[in-house]
Amino acid sequence: MSCSRQVKQPPMPTEIPSSFTTTGIEPLPDSWWLSFKDDELNVLIEKALKDNFDLAVAWDRLAQVQAVAKKSDANLLPRADLGAGFGRSRVETQGSTVYGTLYSLGIAAGYEVDLWSQIRSLQQASWLDVQAQHEAVNTAAITLTASIASTWYQLAEAKTLIRIATEQIETNRQVLNIVNVQFRNGAASAADVLRQRQLVASTEALLILAEEKVELLQYQLSVLMGYQPELVWQQTTIDLPDLPPMPKLGVPAEVLWRRPDIRQDYRKVQAADQRLAAAIADQYPSISLAANVETSSVSVRDLFDGWLANLVANAIQPVFDGNLRKVEVERQNAIVLERIHTWGQTILGAIQEIETALTHEKKQTQYLESLRLQLGLARETNNRNRERYIKGQTDYIRVLESLTSLQTLERSVITAQRALIGYRIDLYRSIAGSFDLPKPTPTDVNDLTGAVKNSGNIIQSK
Repeated sequence: MSCSRQVKQPPMPTEIPSSFTTTGIEPLPDSWWLSFKDDELNVLIEKALKDNFDLAVAWDRLAQVQAVAKKSDANLLPRADLGAGFGRSRVETQGSTVYGTLYSLGIAAGYEVDLWSQIRSLQQASWLDVQAQHEAVNTAAITLTASIASTWYQLAEAKTLIRIATEQIETNRQVLNIVNVQFRNGAASAADVLRQRQLVASTEALLILAEEKVELLQYQLSVLMGYQPELVWQQTTIDLPDLPPMPKLGVPAEVLWRRPDIRQDYRKVQAADQRLAAAIADQYPSISLAANVETSSVSVRDLFDGWLANLVANAIQPVFDGNLRKVEVERQNAIVLERIHTWGQTILGAIQEIETALTHEKKQTQYLESLRLQLGLARETNNRNRERYIKGQTDYIRVLESLTSLQTLERSVITAQRALIGYRIDLYRSIAGSFDLPKPTPTDVNDLTGAVKNSGNIIQSK
């Protein structure tokens, strides 16, 4: 009879929908950011996957669990220790001194028979931990690429708002000149002049905020790239791209299985099940073999002439342990249930992320279309009010209202366009699978300063 347990293939712990609410026809590449056809973004992500420190930490953790798994492999092999000794003695006898030397050499070997596959179950659990951590690396890479893309297009939005604010300041100053002329001609009041000056000042304030955001986003992007915060992209022109075609989502179960976080929890369930099997096996007798070979002599030359060898086999049956082993089985069983429930919650969260991204994109598309329609109407209204005001056919308040509405809509359209791109990035992140990752170059812990990248490298690459 054996308590060994094969690695199980647990079923999905929750029901999976038959389809998503929306889908497209465009195949999704593993490197999803390529869909934006943005060469600069591609370069940034390629560099970040090599140099980002958070991703390097994930690789380091993978190396740690791999080392633990390799140690578990050693438990299946016999252990042998070599011992050597040297002794010097001095004896005083009837006024004379006698010196003696004793040399010894011994080999001790031990092996635990894996009768109930306890050791093998722990070994399998360790290697399942390795697979789970490898999926954690993939998850970190997906998070990093999404953060890079999101920050990049937020920077594009902020730069565009700087351009728009600059244009709006010039427009508002032109209108201020017109109001001043009307005031001198008695066709406008001092209050009208003050209102227009206030509009100029408020637009200048918006320019300051946009400039601040551009600098902060550059710092953020630099750190994501693995460099010290710098204004690397100060002179770089970045455009907000048109939204790529909607990707084809396919069967939900297959889409979910692409996600490394779901595969990671799946491996954790399997690892916990193997540790449960090991805990069960620990309740049964264990058998260990021990062998010792020893020799000693007063002369190194005669050391190998005589040997003493013995072989011992021990069987240990748990008799009374205060229910420690039984309680450990209960604990490991609870861990298995916890892992299953965590896996189920991850699956539900993944479905929610996908559907949320789809809903956001659908409604944001409609909202952006509405804003663009309003912008066209506001532009036409403002032009007519301005012409009528110059001719003295309407008052300044109408011009101010139409101008303020127009400029607000100009900024809102840019913000909404960037938000739409952000929702698509959220969708890509929620359905992204693994992709080829460059393995980090090993770093000598005695030279950690060499691992810090010089920010000048990215400047030279641009």
